[in-house]
Amino acid sequence: QVQLVESGGGLVQAGGSLRLSCAASGQTLYAMGWFRQAPGKEREFVGFISRSGGRTDSADSVKGRFTISRDNAKNTVYLQMNTLKPEDTAVYYCAAGAVTGARVRDYVYWGQGTQVTVSS
Repeated sequence: QVQLVESGGGLVQAGGSLRLSCAASGQTLYAMGWFRQAPGKEREFVGFISRSGGRTDSADSVKGRFTISRDNAKNTVYLQMNTLKPEDTAVYYCAAGAVTGARVRDYVYWGQGTQVTVSS
């Protein structure tokens, strides 16, 4: 069993930055993903990181602006978000799974989400 808790969301102006954290407890060495869901839209893939941290990938919409990293000693995964745009506004979720993937069904455990709002 894994418990995931996201933090770091908030309100930021367009062009600004935020860093989200996802703290894991329980059995923690999983591949980790970040997803987001805007009102009225489906949950969409943002990026993932492998168990070792040696492999990452991200959605085209955030590539070059968002970076995923992890600190296994702290059981924490990060999502650094730069050059934020109003269309990045969403609830952001971290998720844990056996392998990396870009689909919601690739992940078993989910956090409760943290709201990110980008004003124009």
